[in-house]
Amino acid sequence: MSTPILNPPQSGILGMHAIKKRAVEDPKNPGQVAIRPMMYLALSYDHRIIDGAEAVGFLIHIKDMIEKPERLLFA
Repeated sequence: MSTPILNPPQSGILGMHAIKKRAVEDPKNPGQVAIRPMMYLALSYDHRIIDGAEAVGFLIHIKDMIEKPERLLFA
């Protein structure tokens, strides 16, 4: 995992890491472990320009689009 570094005049940068299989708790069977593909996202931004709440909303939107790409086609 890493943190993207801003270079002037950038106001924000999104780091998208490799998709890897990881062990997580299975939401359908609590207490059971399942192997799922996961990817880390990292957002660095200039707090003087971008509000933290807006940045979190942006990350949630990106996560939703990655998890359900059909929304990009049929939205």
